[in-house]
Amino acid sequence: MIVLENEELKVTLSSKGAELVSLIDKNDHTEYIWQGNPDIWGYHAPNLFPIVGGLKDDTLWVDGEKHHLNRHGFARTTVFRKIEAAPQQAIFEIRYDDELLKIYPYKFEFQVIYYLKGRTLEVLYKVINMDDKTIYFSVGAHPGFNVPLVKGEKFEDYSIEFQYDDDLITHQLSKNGLFDGKTLKIPTVKQELKLTKPLFEHDALVFKNLKSKAVTLKSKFSTKTVKVEFPHFDYLGIWSKADAPFVCIEPWLGCADNEGEIKDIKQKEAIQKVKKGHVFETVFCISV
Repeated sequence: MIVLENEELKVTLSSKGAELVSLIDKNDHTEYIWQGNPDIWGYHAPNLFPIVGGLKDDTLWVDGEKHHLNRHGFARTTVFRKIEAAPQQAIFEIRYDDELLKIYPYKFEFQVIYYLKGRTLEVLYKVINMDDKTIYFSVGAHPGFNVPLVKGEKFEDYSIEFQYDDDLITHQLSKNGLFDGKTLKIPTVKQELKLTKPLFEHDALVFKNLKSKAVTLKSKFSTKTVKVEFPHFDYLGIWSKADAPFVCIEPWLGCADNEGEIKDIKQKEAIQKVKKGHVFETVFCISV
């Protein structure tokens, strides 16, 4: 484990998945990150690459060839190499190899870089094209936050406040984790989405092209908050599980396949690309 620390916060990171596993307020010892009970959901804050969401038949099509790739890609289960670990910065990387080329046929380097600045953790994703052609990918975040954050409160005491007064239209997912073509408007009050367990009976809420580029998890009783800023991400997932004391706030550049539809990676919705010799970067921030 790698620890980043300043006067306000203590952050713990794992080389497996380059995953954020703990974010503690040193003033009162509040743990903001879900601690990964494997009987409920074994992750904390996985990084999603080179796909986001599910693929039809878990199959990635690239130039007419098919490759087996599980939901959300391989980064979250891969051990990253630590490039740098300083008191307030850490850099992790994975690079293509013969085994990865079998399931994702591009030569790449994927870096996850963490910066601790005051009460904010900045997470930078960097995709480096090491191939002789354009490479295609998706990338996203999946941090899970403890709800409630304060003893004596309950899940339903919390809401997610959007930066702007968006019409929240969720694109619904099938039991296979693919878009089923249906949408549903989610009610809000004064830009706030009240958290209830029935919200997630049919998997994650998935919002596309929001005006809001920041949301805040807040309680109606206490002052503890979590703000997630995602200035360059076009999709946002919000997810929890039945009777689980956490909520995931997930900025995405990419999304699941549609039911009954098979597309080459180049035609996938929201797919990203980086040309030969170029580097792709995007960032999101967690502030508490």
